Amino acid sequence: MEDLTGRRLVVVTGASSGIGLAAAVHLACRGDQVVLVGRDPARLQAAAERVRETSGERPELFRADFAVLDDVRRLAAQLRAAYDRIDVLANNAGAIALQPLSTVDGFEMSIQANHLAPFLLTSLLADRVGRVVVTASGAHRFGALDPDDLNRPLRDYRPMGAYGTSKQANILFTAEAARRWPDISAYCFHPGVVRTRFANDSRLVAFGMRFMPFRSPEKGAETLVWLANQDRSRLINGGYYVDRRPRRPLRKAADPQLAARLWAASAKAVGLDT
Repeated sequence: MEDLTGRRLVVVTGASSGIGLAAAVHLACRGDQVVLVGRDPARLQAAAERVRETSGERPELFRADFAVLDDVRRLAAQLRAAYDRIDVLANNAGAIALQPLSTVDGFEMSIQANHLAPFLLTSLLADRVGRVVVTASGAHRFGALDPDDLNRPLRDYRPMGAYGTSKQANILFTAEAARRWPDISAYCFHPGVVRTRFANDSRLVAFGMRFMPFRSPEKGAETLVWLANQDRSRLINGGYYVDRRPRRPLRKAADPQLAARLWAASAKAVGLDT
């Protein structure tokens, strides 16, 4: 069983700003040893200083760009070399592309940064991780995932369609991870529409405001922190949460056959054995 009372090691991706930074600050103040992962070295250093000023301890930092799968492989190797145990892996890093973009690995940007990269990272660390928390989204309603063609959103590109497809993948991955890795607790959540650098384009802001008012990063991080701290006996393994309560995602994000197909397609895409 997990020890939720002592000092834990928590790795937070996408930790240089927004939800990830807010969660890291809270967890560090709680007494956890926090590891920050981010893409931009300057913003990562600034985030570390924020955590240090708030909690009194300076976190460890690791740089990785999730648009580059070799960066993810290197990150996993570095984390494995540094830590024998990762109590919580918060897969929070993400991206939205307002125009069709392909990564150096040949995948649509949203599906790689939001799904394939964290899928690869978690898979490479699975034997050392106790709990996984994934930042998903209610935007999965816009998803149209086709495991046989992960680049499908590049045709007739729509930003929210591509982003929603990656968030649909997040929820399916979480449920399938709970089935395939019984020793790991896996949860995902919808943070709400959060006012962060992630959504600073005026078109996206206008779109999000149709659905709900903006939340602060601290408010958006509440469910992440809660899922990281809650006793596993009180949670639904593989579950999707909104405002610290379990919710049933749309059917297209709750189909176990689709989840299994996505897992196989993702493993093939990143070069892992299924």
